[in-house]
Amino acid sequence: MSKRNIYWLIFIIALLGLALWAILPVNAKLLAPGGLSLGLDLKGGSQLLYEADLSKKDPSISDAAAMSAVIEKIQRRVNEFGVTEPTIQKLGHDQIVVQLPGVENISRALKLIGETGLLEFREQKFDENGDPVINETTGELVFENQSATAIGEDGQEKALTGQYLKSAQRDVDPYEGPIVTFEWDSEGAHLFEQITRRNLEKPLAIYVDNQLISAPVVQSVISGRGQIEGRFTLEEAADLANKLNSGVLDVPLTLIDQRDVDASLGADSIRKSMLAAGIGLVLLLVFMLAYYRLLGLVACFSLGVYGVLLLAIFSVFPITLTLPGIAALILSLGMAVDANVLIFERMKEELRAGRTLGAAVETGFNRAWPAIRDSNITTFIACIILFWLGGTFGAFMVRGFALTLFVGVALSMFTAIVVTRTFLRVVVGGRLVTNLGAYGVKV
Repeated sequence: MSKRNIYWLIFIIALLGLALWAILPVNAKLLAPGGLSLGLDLKGGSQLLYEADLSKKDPSISDAAAMSAVIEKIQRRVNEFGVTEPTIQKLGHDQIVVQLPGVENISRALKLIGETGLLEFREQKFDENGDPVINETTGELVFENQSATAIGEDGQEKALTGQYLKSAQRDVDPYEGPIVTFEWDSEGAHLFEQITRRNLEKPLAIYVDNQLISAPVVQSVISGRGQIEGRFTLEEAADLANKLNSGVLDVPLTLIDQRDVDASLGADSIRKSMLAAGIGLVLLLVFMLAYYRLLGLVACFSLGVYGVLLLAIFSVFPITLTLPGIAALILSLGMAVDANVLIFERMKEELRAGRTLGAAVETGFNRAWPAIRDSNITTFIACIILFWLGGTFGAFMVRGFALTLFVGVALSMFTAIVVTRTFLRVVVGGRLVTNLGAYGVKV
């Protein structure tokens, strides 16, 4: 056996060892929380469909730019929400679909995603006589309908809103409980100082998305920092800070569709898919061993390497596995031996023609390579088109199928050309078998 074959064998063994290290033990690496990234249809969760009111966007920006900005801000909010592998994508011209695998508190997610996060400070309203306006029904103070204004650093009058926020975070006050503290940028601090100065000993209302949070009395002039108190729970304070940090949504969103997927349906789908995969794998191994004998055994070893490497890829890289993705895995499992079949048939032809085992192996691979290359390239092209169309039309299950099939076919090429070829060279070079009948060749 040549040194080149030894080097390739060492490389394959090392690669297999790394893959096994990445997935074993399976219960801890793949099946436990944080293991395989499962899509909405397998893990359960919710899918939300929003429609954006583009008529209320800034006229100076395009529709596409406004939608991109909204998607980016929703992404930041969902990331803070703690959802694993969320899917947030544009659908059509003015719709956004949000998939949240594993989300149980859907009401919290709806509140966090759909609200704009507009922070305002509104001053007390006075009548013509300079007296505070009181709501006759509730007996509470009435505040202005818009945020307080002040003179900015450039000399222009500006409304103080959340656009000048530098950061916001949840905190706990020993007396008030959970609160949200915030810090202004230089412009916001300049405006806030003027507003608090003229409202000393007066209530200044804090509004978020037109909802009154609290109306504390201003005790002193404040510039750079402040806090929002509203008898929050820890979760509510965290969500409010998240919304303020992610910024105001560029356009209003309306929820037009909501779908919940039961996690038990996903578990049942996985169980049935694994059963189908197991049956297909057993039938495949039996056929290869019965028809190709030693060559079939080599193909079975290569298929084992293929399976381990594929699981390692899905474990290490952030690829979300969906139900159509599992179908693609089962399909790629059968396709993984296609290249082997082509190679073996070419080898058998060479052996029947009287070539030696070593020459038959090399010639068989060389003759089979053009067919293997061309067939897989066409599959790659189909996967790319499916992936693109799935993203364009919001068919995310199609995207999952295309991506999984692409990875599976690419890996099958590697195992056929590298792993199977190396195994055969080791068998032939080591003179382990010399009987042609062991290769499925009738002499």
